[in-house]
Amino acid sequence: MSGVARRTVVAAAGSAGLAAALAACGGGADDKNTAAEGGTLARTGDIPVGGGKILADKGLVITQPKAGEFKAFSSKCTHQGCAVSSIKDGVIVCPCHQSHFDISDGSVKSGPAPSPLPPEPIQVVGEEISPG
Repeated sequence: MSGVARRTVVAAAGSAGLAAALAACGGGADDKNTAAEGGTLARTGDIPVGGGKILADKGLVITQPKAGEFKAFSSKCTHQGCAVSSIKDGVIVCPCHQSHFDISDGSVKSGPAPSPLPPEPIQVVGEEISPG
């Protein structure tokens, strides 16, 4: 067999794949979702008054019950650990068994959830919402 050995081709392909994976994992300086590094979770304008936004990749729900008042909760339902999926009419909704949680304090509005969504610390500075 002439040319490049199979082992060389496989090693080169593996190295290229690893390089691509590492490049995809790296975030730029303007990456908006750097909570693990203490960066911005969301901007205040992203969170509607009377509603909220689910940050599934962070395991958080950020709400704005009243203008200028921001709250954060775990996005894991206290019934069976399903991820909440929507926010509508002032409640955070779990799709698994339709538990509803109040956007102002995470309390159970209707269950089977046995307890409120745990609050998560955040801080609001200017227009940026960051981990607290």
